[in-house]
Amino acid sequence: MGALSASEIVSVWERGNGRHPVDRALVLLAAACPGVDAEELASFAIGRRNSCLLRLRERIFGPTAAGAARCPRCSEALEFTIRTAGLVENEPPAGERLLEFSENGLRLKFRLPDSADLRAIAGCPDVTSARQLLHERCVLEASRDGVQIAHESVPEQMFEELGSHMAECDRLADISLDLKCADCGHTWCLAFEIASFLWDEIESLAKRLLGDVHTLARAYGWSEADILALSTARRNYYLEMAG
Repeated sequence: MGALSASEIVSVWERGNGRHPVDRALVLLAAACPGVDAEELASFAIGRRNSCLLRLRERIFGPTAAGAARCPRCSEALEFTIRTAGLVENEPPAGERLLEFSENGLRLKFRLPDSADLRAIAGCPDVTSARQLLHERCVLEASRDGVQIAHESVPEQMFEELGSHMAECDRLADISLDLKCADCGHTWCLAFEIASFLWDEIESLAKRLLGDVHTLARAYGWSEADILALSTARRNYYLEMAG
């Protein structure tokens, strides 16, 4: 599938504008996976969602992305480049939705967190309650030596180990970049949230396209649909002539 058209870019921005970040990510995911219904999209594991968004970003903007950060030690500005294909290469193979984790006679059957889970925990007052709610939603069954036990009977340490196991099963759910400051040599990990990164790019492009519509509509009286249907090269040439 090719890149989104100018009209589709504006439409995606319009549908996601002003919505919660989790819902905006689902708007982007719908553009990445046309024909898939909303309920199924919301059930994609976060790593699968991120993989689809990385591929969508590559179709629209190309295989590399430019980013910026500040060194946490010396505050020096740093620019860096991300190769999105390199991130997607780390995607683990698709497996069964229901997974298992065992430790010292305890067995947990669980599923990986999805967008619906992120939306559910968004209103939690702190990290602890959010983690607890996530466990309640994603751990489907707990047992000790083959006997089913209540969720409350599972030791907290088991849930902490499960969190590490989930991260290993879904490595694209939490993307981090290894950065090094050219000025002081400090190294650190920077979280890379593809959904918000791509949304910022989509918003910037959509607003630029609508600015083009405004300029050309005033100059030539053309409709929005006609202007957005122009190729980038033709639209830019008309913008040059319109001053």
